[in-house]
Parts: sequence; C-alpha cells; structure tokens
Amino acid sequence: MAASANMNVMIKAARKAGRGLLKDFSEVEQLQVSMKGPGDFVSRADRNAEQTIREMLMEARPSYGFLGEEGGAKPGEDPTRRWIVDPLDGTTNYLHGLPHWAVSIALEHKGNIVAGVVHDPVKDETFWAERGEGAWLNDSRLRVSGRSRLIDCIFATGVPFGAKRTLPATLADLARLMPECAGVRRFGSAALDLAYVAAGRYDGYWEREIQPWDMAAGLIIVTEAGGFVGPIRDGHKPIEHGEIVAANAQIFEKFAQIVRARP
Repeated sequence: MAASANMNVMIKAARKAGRGLLKDFSEVEQLQVSMKGPGDFVSRADRNAEQTIREMLMEARPSYGFLGEEGGAKPGEDPTRRWIVDPLDGTTNYLHGLPHWAVSIALEHKGNIVAGVVHDPVKDETFWAERGEGAWLNDSRLRVSGRSRLIDCIFATGVPFGAKRTLPATLADLARLMPECAGVRRFGSAALDLAYVAAGRYDGYWEREIQPWDMAAGLIIVTEAGGFVGPIRDGHKPIEHGEIVAANAQIFEKFAQIVRARP
C-alpha cells in the first residue's frame, strides 16, 4: 500500500521519536521525572519526543495547527488542519519499565480525523490508516475481529485512578460486562487498545475519561479496519467529550448497550 505524503512524514516522525524513547527506556531508572498531577507523570524523554515530532511535522506542513499532550494547542495559518499528538501514550508503563507504550499522531481536517499512526517501538509495530484507504500494520492489511457472541469476546478499557470522577461509573460498567464476556484487559495505553481492536486482538474497547491525543489516531485506524466507534452518552462526540466505545460491527450494539446502561 502506497502511503500519501502526509502519512509518510507521520510514520517517519513517529519512528524517529520512538527510537529516542526506546533508547531512554533501556535506562528507565535514570530518567529525570517530574510530576504534573496525581498519577500523571511526565519525563524528559516524553518532552523530547514531542519536540522531535513537532519539528518534523511543522517542517513538512508549516501551516497546520498542532495539539500536543505536553505543549498544548497552537493554531496554524490553515485553520482547517491540525496535528494531534501524544508523544508517549502509556507514560506510567514506560516509567515503570513495562514494555507497552506507543507514539500516536493524527491529522484532523475540518473536525474529522483523516489519518492516524500508532507506533509501538518495543514490538516494532506501526499501525496506520488514511480515510478511504484501509488500515495497516506495517505492510499487512488490518481487519477487526469477526466474533459475534459477547461470551467469546475480550474487551479493553482504562480504569480511572486516583481522584478521577469516572471511577464509580467504570466499576459499574465492569460489573455489567464481566459476566457477559471472556475477559477485560487494562494494559495502560488507549492508543494501543484501539489499534488492537483494529487488529482483531481485542473485540472492543471503551473509556469514559480520555484526552483527544490518546484516541485520535486510533479512531480512524479502527474505522478503516471495519470497526465502529461512537460516544457513550447521547449527543456526545468522542474527541470533543472525551469518551469512546469501539468494537467490531457484529457486537458493537450489544457491547455499547451494556456500557451505556444507567446504573
């Protein structure tokens, strides 16, 4: 599959940032770490990765806006396009030496995600998709799973930590879902959770409190792999309201109904 010019620069930026992160990951105990808030750590490696990505993307497309986890939002001369970047999704995993984290880059055009990359440097897996062009893992086409019975399905989520307000609702979700399925996983990277739905490794994913940069790339990778995505609450949108449910087409409605049920 021949990628567009935008996708080529996105993949190159993600892989370059990933190489830097991987180098620091091998010396994780020596990382300089500061604390932004409860359970929310930021590292020197994280900031350096965002700077690498920003420089490469802005050199290629200087008129685009930029939204990054560390640097915040910066409008561009072109108000219709912006990059949405999480330089290190799974920061807590990274800082604890757990090899499950990723670089996430998305391109938004007129409020819609039109391209996305989720790169896992540890496993050398690059998930990517462009609108209308399908979803890919490195050079192989991706498709969501074909499972149609909830009892056969494995789901992923992010369990809120600390003082996050959505913990009671998420625990209620788990109480309703666990008896109906084959299991729920909490691996600590929303970007990879969505990429794994696209690859058929998970059958679905949901989360109630999530940032745009955590999910933006994963949204288009799932939909281009044949999956469905939507909000948890009526009238909401995943990127705007920070909530998402995603699954293959066969079980999406049944899965979403459980997640959307009122306690």
